[in-house]
Amino acid sequence: MLIPVEDATDPRLADYVRLRDVDLRKSLESAHGLFIAEGEKVIRRAVGAGHPVRSVLTTARWLDHLAGVVEETAPVYVVSDEVMAGVTGFPVHRGALASMERTALPEVAELLGGVSRIVVLEDLVDHGNVGAVFRCAAALGVGAIVLSPRCADPLYRRSVKVSMGAVFAIPYARMADWYGGLAEIRAAGFQTLALTPDQSATPLDRVVMGERVALLLGSEGDGLSSHWLKDADVPVCIPMSPAAMDLGVDSLNVVAAAAIACHGLLRS
Repeated sequence: MLIPVEDATDPRLADYVRLRDVDLRKSLESAHGLFIAEGEKVIRRAVGAGHPVRSVLTTARWLDHLAGVVEETAPVYVVSDEVMAGVTGFPVHRGALASMERTALPEVAELLGGVSRIVVLEDLVDHGNVGAVFRCAAALGVGAIVLSPRCADPLYRRSVKVSMGAVFAIPYARMADWYGGLAEIRAAGFQTLALTPDQSATPLDRVVMGERVALLLGSEGDGLSSHWLKDADVPVCIPMSPAAMDLGVDSLNVVAAAAIACHGLLRS
C-alpha cells in the first residue's frame, strides 16, 4: 500500500511527529500503544519479534530495502527527505521508520521461569543506557531483564536504536513493586548480586555463584539505592586499578560496568 504524502502536517503521519520531543513521545506512545522502529534492520527484528506494523514512513530510494518486511495491508507512506525531516524534527539517515504495536509484557514471575542469569535495572532513566545494557546482556548470554517501575522505556526510539534491536531479542518485564521487588526474585531461587563502586565489596570474580543469579545495576548517578544494597544477598564490585584510584577514577559508567559484570556472569 504505497501512499505518496507531500505535506508534513498530514494527519496520517501523526505517529511520527516530533520524535525528539521526549515528553510528547511518552504521552503519544503510551496513549496509542505504539513505538517507533528506525532503520530496515531494526524494523525486521521488531517484525520478527511479533510486533504488528501500524504503518511505515520512508523515502522512495529505500523502498527496495523494505521489500518483504511488512504486510501488504500496512500503509507505507512515501515522502521526500524534506517532508521526513519536517515530520520527525531531524534528518532520518537510516531511511525508514515504522510505527509498531506494543505487545503485553509478561509478569516478572512468568519471565523468571526458564532462565538462570538475569539483570535487574533500578531506575536507569537514560534511554540510550537502557538500550546499551540490553545489547550487552543479549551479547553475553543473559536470559532476561527485569526493570524497576521508574526505568526508561526499552521501546523508546533511542533505546531501540542503541540496542541494535537487542530489545527484541531478550525478554523483559517491569516490576509493579519497587520496594518488595527483590523478594519476588529471591523467592524464585535467584542469588542477588548488587553491583557497587565500593571497593570494600566482594570482587565479582571471587563470588561463589549459585545456579540462578540476578545482577542488580543502579541508576546512572547514584547507583543502587540503599534499600536494594541492603536487601541484596551479596554486594559486589569491579576492582579498579590503584593507578585509577589515585587519579580519582573510582567507578565505571553503567554501560561499561554492565558489560564487564555480564561477562562475569558467564562463569559458573
